[in-house]
Amino acid sequence: MKTKTLKFTALALLPMAMFALSSCSSDKPEGERTSTTAYQAGVPGGIRVDTIKLTAKVTDINHVKREMSIETPEGYKSTVVAGPEVVNFEQIHVGDQIKATVTEELVVHLRKPGTPRTGGEAAVIALAPEGGKPGMVTAHTMEVTARVKAIDLKNHKATLEFPGGRTHTVAVRPDVDLTRAKIGQEVVVQTTETVALEVEKP
Repeated sequence: MKTKTLKFTALALLPMAMFALSSCSSDKPEGERTSTTAYQAGVPGGIRVDTIKLTAKVTDINHVKREMSIETPEGYKSTVVAGPEVVNFEQIHVGDQIKATVTEELVVHLRKPGTPRTGGEAAVIALAPEGGKPGMVTAHTMEVTARVKAIDLKNHKATLEFPGGRTHTVAVRPDVDLTRAKIGQEVVVQTTETVALEVEKP
């Protein structure tokens, strides 16, 4: 249950929704995974939603340090530290089952001229009531705006420039007419990650 398998960067997911809508990396986490994509033919942009359901068993726990060792059904072992947002941590014991559902939604679209920017980050946390079953739900949204820096009509590719000067070249979907694209157009990349954690007794 590596953290890096649960989180994606907007740059890594960009080609999936905006252009290729290809399958995910072969580096998949343990658990049940589903992916859905949606886009309008001929229109740059789209939506991709990845959902990962993971389960792990608590094999050791330190309530003072808020640390617990977990093991997945596939045998992957890891030690994690529960932040203050995980309430009722003292109710978790060895043998308990941890269930996690991670949903990553990516929305990519061209910003219409004159539309104000709403970039930035936002987060929401819903905690379990005191005395209830340990668990939490968090949602984190991040928005990044890139600009079309170059257009390669021959190879049907576009180069995007992100804040800070970083560039990324991607293959554009075949149904998108690149002759209508313009240098300087703004591309909005918005990612929303929702994590739901629940602890169950054996």
